[in-house]
Amino acid sequence: MAPSKEVVATGSAAVAAIDPDQTLKASKALLAHIKKASKQKADESEKRNLLEDQDSEKIPIWLNLTTKRHIVDKARLQPGKISLPHSLNNDETTTICLITAEPQRHYKNLVASEEFPEELRKRITRVVDYGKLKAKYSQYEAQRKLFNEADIFLGDDRVINRLPKILGKTFYKTTQKRPVPVNLQAKAPKVDGKRQKRVKTEGTVNSGTAAEVAKEVQKAVDSAFVSLTPSTNTSIRIGYSGWTAQQVADNVDAVVTGMIEKWIPQKWRNMKSIYIKGPETTALPIWLTDELWIDEKDVIAEDEAAKEKANIGKKRKSLENAEEVEAAPKKAKKQKDVPEADDNKLDKQISDRKTRLRKQKASAKKAIDN
Repeated sequence: MAPSKEVVATGSAAVAAIDPDQTLKASKALLAHIKKASKQKADESEKRNLLEDQDSEKIPIWLNLTTKRHIVDKARLQPGKISLPHSLNNDETTTICLITAEPQRHYKNLVASEEFPEELRKRITRVVDYGKLKAKYSQYEAQRKLFNEADIFLGDDRVINRLPKILGKTFYKTTQKRPVPVNLQAKAPKVDGKRQKRVKTEGTVNSGTAAEVAKEVQKAVDSAFVSLTPSTNTSIRIGYSGWTAQQVADNVDAVVTGMIEKWIPQKWRNMKSIYIKGPETTALPIWLTDELWIDEKDVIAEDEAAKEKANIGKKRKSLENAEEVEAAPKKAKKQKDVPEADDNKLDKQISDRKTRLRKQKASAKKAIDN
């Protein structure tokens, strides 16, 4: 399968794009392989499990993007969002926990109101504000219980940056259920097309209407979640094995476009490769670049590269001191006085030894004869 190779010259402002035919072809091949592997696994098992048949339709498909330079300098605990044409979380059994600003009762009333869509309301199993969260879920056991109560956690963007301190490693050790930011505030008023500052009134809560809150929640749930780290590799879930190839291809195009526009510095010039894969499959290429660097300063000459030595098993301090302290010259070994050889004495010793050996041999032969 030949991947798309849209070349972007160094310093060029040209916009590269993935080939939709190549994306569709890779999607078809990947889905066919996953289904074939699942069927083979089911045939080999002695007992047929109906739950396994359902799980085979929900095998995740991942989009892997590789860049020439790191996308960010440090890991971001707050997931990013990219809108998808085909939602990953449209299952009615997918539950949602909504973490809001205070007061909690106001947002519970919004979710319970008639303006809030009933289908979405059924999926929201818990609404908790920041104050209650801090009071009730600071302990590990309580955090574990909350972690298992919902599939998706949404956090009001006014409190989202304070959640890692409360929820800790229970939520932020992996990217599985990190709270996703959502805007629950009222929309700023506009005058002549320009946004104006909100007028704070005592006793009123700065929140959108039930319909506006529902729209923001639905938008977040239907998005792909992106966890950015200081790395050249980024993986994003974009579909399932039970989907059609066209659905997978549509989401691939949306995620690639979103990543380029929002987060990848220098956009296509910084892109190296794009693949799709399953959890246990080979990655299938969609797009590859012909340039391995962005500009000439990324290329190190051979003589300069040879000067760079790996710091293996040495501390920085010892390396710095090594440059300042000159190597001490090795001391010459003191030679031992060897007495001169006496050839006459040595010849006499050899002769005496031979005489003794002849006598011993004669004595032994005589003893055998007797």
